[in-house]
Amino acid sequence: MKTKIILLLGGIFALFSACTKYLDPYPNGDRSDETLFQYQDMVQGLVGQCYDNMPRLYSDNEGAYLDMATDDAVSTSPTHAMRRLAVGSLTTGTDPFATYWDRDYKSIKQVNMFLKGRRGFNTKFIIVPRLDSLVRYRLQGEAFALRAWFYWDLLQKFGGKSISGKMLGIPLTLEPIDINTEINLPRDTYDDCVKQIIADCDSALKYFNPPKLPSFMAHRDFLVPIASDRVYAGGRYWGKLDGITMIALKSNVYLTWASPLFNSGNVVARWDSAAVNAKKVMDFKLKVDNVSGGFTTAKVVNWTDPNSPEIVYSARFTASNDAMERMFYPGGFQGNGVIGATQELVNAFPMKNSYPITDSRSLYSATDPYANRDPRFYSLIFYNAAQVKRITTNALMYTIESNANGGKDAAGVKPTNSLTNYYIKKYVYMGTNWADASIQRASHVKMFIRWSHMVLNFAEAANKVVGPTDAAKYGLSAKTAIQYLRTRNTYDNATLYTVANDLYLNEVSLDAVKFDDFIKNERRIETCFEGTRFFDMRRWSTNLTDLNKAVHMAEIQKNTDGTYTYNLNKEAEVRAFKSAYLPIPYNDILRMSKLEQNAGWEAWK
Repeated sequence: MKTKIILLLGGIFALFSACTKYLDPYPNGDRSDETLFQYQDMVQGLVGQCYDNMPRLYSDNEGAYLDMATDDAVSTSPTHAMRRLAVGSLTTGTDPFATYWDRDYKSIKQVNMFLKGRRGFNTKFIIVPRLDSLVRYRLQGEAFALRAWFYWDLLQKFGGKSISGKMLGIPLTLEPIDINTEINLPRDTYDDCVKQIIADCDSALKYFNPPKLPSFMAHRDFLVPIASDRVYAGGRYWGKLDGITMIALKSNVYLTWASPLFNSGNVVARWDSAAVNAKKVMDFKLKVDNVSGGFTTAKVVNWTDPNSPEIVYSARFTASNDAMERMFYPGGFQGNGVIGATQELVNAFPMKNSYPITDSRSLYSATDPYANRDPRFYSLIFYNAAQVKRITTNALMYTIESNANGGKDAAGVKPTNSLTNYYIKKYVYMGTNWADASIQRASHVKMFIRWSHMVLNFAEAANKVVGPTDAAKYGLSAKTAIQYLRTRNTYDNATLYTVANDLYLNEVSLDAVKFDDFIKNERRIETCFEGTRFFDMRRWSTNLTDLNKAVHMAEIQKNTDGTYTYNLNKEAEVRAFKSAYLPIPYNDILRMSKLEQNAGWEAWK
């Protein structure tokens, strides 16, 4: 009997030992690519971890810093990588974009593991079949969506004309390949990359609309009628990619593909697709999302609100912090003043009567250049004598003094002072003051795609197809679309224009060419410091001349009577871009003989 018991216990021990050996991770905690599919949490992690690779604030080289390589901003630091790029002194050892190449391909490998052979989709996550289907369809949709997202990021950054003169994209890898291993991949054509991204968006949309289940077109509880389903669908997945984001992404992709740099044949269908997809997003936000009053007067964009109706897709919000305030405030107000707005950007703001400052009908005064400006100017830029007032009480916290004779915030006075004598107000929570006994901080949210972007996309693209005022084709005219933005309040909740008093818009809407220039300027104002102008300037132009122009600053002298004398034409920096395109990372060029470098970076091959 004893022998039987010992044998039985031994058998059980052996069985459990075998199971443990089979199921447990390696000693370092890793699991192989094969064994991880036995763990449903790790299968979900293939998708979920990709969101950790997305930026969360504008204070990086994909956000506000990228504007320092445009005509909108100048870096305060003489050694910042964006300044090196702008003046043509970027070296292989200071390339700030190589990290994004690695990050994106790492994410693509993970979702390719999930998608390969539909292994992720065929994983069983939950015992209840209906709920299991919700998880499977959502994750499969997200996997396609994430691949589209990261491929678009790669294409936008690294797509361009190669040294051989071909318009190339990036290597497309639909297998789970580690791009840092010993492989040799060529770049696919730019057009093929676009087609793959669009195909992935469409595949995602298919899974985001599962049969006989709630839709994942947007993560909203009201779209999930059965309360028990909301554990696996609905608002708790806000921050995950969804169907409406894919439609918006398609609009962005088509808009760039339609632009002169990538559309030498002026294929109008690309503009049309950009407009159609933008309009779908606009309609969804207005008619399905049920934003009361649309996005006009009351719907002010709030950069501290992670649930803002402005959001189409945003990063995971960053809880109470003062990163943006430290970044933008001048040294005199305990900030770092890392960026200065250019005079060119300031000049882009019209006057409050809607006319550009160069128009004889405007209210512009060279002796008082900051008076009577478009209200958006005051909500975006700190200028000399501008007051920093507390958002809750309107009490004065600080006054910007960027005059050359005695101004504590003037260029050159401190290493933390802007080189242009302008500072950034956008994104700043106007309650943060480090002199307070109890310092107020706010959450911040990065809006990757927002309502305004879709309006601008539609207006630009629709104008190219049917002109500014034709509403027949899309059910909305380009002019009416842009009025959505120009009739709502500023970030400071100040009144902007009305349909009746927006005289300049009425004028330029009579001519498609003038309207195109107008929309480009509107886009510049609306998206400044979001990291988009860098790519806009390139897609709109086919030469370096438009990029390599000097940018200017404000030189200000304070007079004895308290008034100021302005020289707004002093050169701040001369730009010397080597290429309209970013370089393919040098290390990968050295490793992969089939990988062709972009034109203008011949020394990096």
